[in-house]
Amino acid sequence: MKNLSARSAIFTLFGFLAWNQSPLKAQNETYKADIVIYGGTSAAVTAAVQATKMKKSVIMISPDIHLGGLTSGGLGFTDTGDKSVIGGLSREFYHRVYLHYQRDSAWKWQKKEAYGNKGQGTPAMDGAERTMWIFEPHVAEQIMNDFIKEHKIKVLKNEWLNRNNGVEMRAGKIVSIKTLSGKKITGKMFIDATYEGDLMATAKVSYHVGREANSTYGEKWNGVQVGVFQHGHHFKTNISAYQVPGDKNSGLLAGISTDAPGKQGSGDHKLQAYCFRMCLTNIENNRLTFPKPDHYNPKNYELLARVFESGWSEVFNKYDPLPNHKTDTNNHGPFSTDYIGMNYDYPEASYEKRKAIIKQHEDYQKGLMYFMATDPRVPKDLQKKINTWGLAKDEFKDNGNWPHQIYVREARRMIGDYVMSENEVLGIKAVSNSIGMGSYALDSHHTQRYVDANGFVQNEGDIGVKAPKPYAIPYQAIVPKKSECKNLFVPVCLSVSHIAYGSIRMEPVFMILGESAATAAALAIDQNTAIQDLPYGDLKSALLKQNQKLNLN
Repeated sequence: MKNLSARSAIFTLFGFLAWNQSPLKAQNETYKADIVIYGGTSAAVTAAVQATKMKKSVIMISPDIHLGGLTSGGLGFTDTGDKSVIGGLSREFYHRVYLHYQRDSAWKWQKKEAYGNKGQGTPAMDGAERTMWIFEPHVAEQIMNDFIKEHKIKVLKNEWLNRNNGVEMRAGKIVSIKTLSGKKITGKMFIDATYEGDLMATAKVSYHVGREANSTYGEKWNGVQVGVFQHGHHFKTNISAYQVPGDKNSGLLAGISTDAPGKQGSGDHKLQAYCFRMCLTNIENNRLTFPKPDHYNPKNYELLARVFESGWSEVFNKYDPLPNHKTDTNNHGPFSTDYIGMNYDYPEASYEKRKAIIKQHEDYQKGLMYFMATDPRVPKDLQKKINTWGLAKDEFKDNGNWPHQIYVREARRMIGDYVMSENEVLGIKAVSNSIGMGSYALDSHHTQRYVDANGFVQNEGDIGVKAPKPYAIPYQAIVPKKSECKNLFVPVCLSVSHIAYGSIRMEPVFMILGESAATAAALAIDQNTAIQDLPYGDLKSALLKQNQKLNLN
C-alpha cells in the first residue's frame, strides 16, 4: 500500500530487531518420534493427544510458549455454527470448559447465576450436552496444558523451524526437520498445525496467498467484492479520505491506500485483516487503564474521529461477554480493531519482519483504545463508557495483559489435488471422504481501505454468506499432492479457496481436523503407506469410533 507513513516508521524502528522468541545458541540435539507436530495451536494439541491415543510416539515443536493459539489467545466467544457437528476431542475441550465453570471457585468476579449472554448469538452453556462454548483465555490455556500433561506429550516450546534449510526430504517424504536452535527432529509422519503453514512451505508444497479470482473455482464470493457489505462494517456516510476534507492535494489520511481496489471478482494477493482479540473487563479491581502505546500518534485516528462526527456510535457492539465480567472484543464497524491492509507481507515474511508486523498491529490497537479513552474529539458519552473498561489484569499476565497471539485469520493455503471451494460449503457440490464437518458462514473481514472516485473512503472485502446446512470436509483437503510430499498433513492451512476458508477457519474445526490428521497419520504408519493411498474406509471407521461427526444423520 502507498502513503502509509505509520507503517514505514514502524518497520524502520523494528525491522532490525531479531525475533526475540528465536533461540540463538545452537544446541545440536536430536529427537525422534513416530509423529512430529509443528505448531502450538489448538489443532496441534488435539493432533498430539490423538497420536498418543493411537499408541504412537509424538513430539510437538511449538514456536509458541503458550499453547492453544487463538483458543487460549482471546477468542473465547467461540464461532461455533451448528454445534451438533462438533465431535471428538474438539467437543471434549468444550466439555472440560463446562466442568470448569461448574466449580464455585471459577467465579471470582461474578456469580455463576448472574452470567448469561442472551441475545448475543452464542449460548454459553448447554447443560444437556454438558458443554460450554464461551470462556476466559486462561481457562482455555489450562485445559490445553492439562491435555498435554495427562497424555505425557513431549513439547519443545519456543522452537522455530529453520525455514531456509530446515526440512530434509528423501524419496518424496520428510525425514527430519531442524529448528533455529539446532535441534533435529526425525519422524515417520509430520503435521503442520501452524496458522502460517511454514513447514508446508519449507517442504516446497504448493500453496496460495490471497484471494483467487471467482473464475478459478467457479465461485461468486471470492475475489474483489467492491460494494458488497454483508456485515455492515463499511462507511455508510460519505467521509473525505483527505487530510483536509475535500482537498486531494492535502494527502490521504493514515491507513488509506491510493491503489484502486481492483476489478470485481478478480484475484489478488491481499489478505483479510488481522487483529488481537482483547480481553477487557469493567471490574475496577481487575482493570488496567488503557496504556499509551509506543509510537502513539493521534493523527492515525483522524478517520475514526470523522466517523464519530458522522453520528456512528456502535463501539461496544462486539464486546462479547465472557464469564467474570470480561469480554472477547472483536472488530466492529468501519474503523475498529482490524488493521486493514497492513498484513499483506505477513505470510511470507521472515520471523524478524513478522515480529515488526505484529508490533505494528499491537501499537495500532493499543493506540485505538487510548485515543478513544483520551482524545477530546471522541463523544463524551462514549468516552465515559470506554473509561469504565480496561485490560483484564488476570489475563496474559506475562505479556502486559495483552494477548500473546495475533489473530492470523488467513495466511498461506495449500494447493492439493483437491481444492475445496464455496461450492462445497454452500451445498452445491457434494463431498466424499469426510474427515469432519464445518457449518459457519462464508466469513471474510475487510481486505483493503481505499479512496473512491469521489474522494471518499471505503472498505472492501467484507463477506458473510450463510451455509444452508453443515458440510463435510474431505480428507484430500489436508494432504498435499503425492508428487510433492507423501507424509505431511496440513489441517490448518488446508487446501481450500479464500472464501471457503472463511467458513472453515474456526477454532473448533481446526481441532477436529488436527485430530483427524493424527488418526490418518497413525494408520498410514501401521499400513506403511503414503498418506494419499490410505484406504478411506479404514480412516472413516477410526474417526467414527472417536465420535467424530462426518455427515449429517
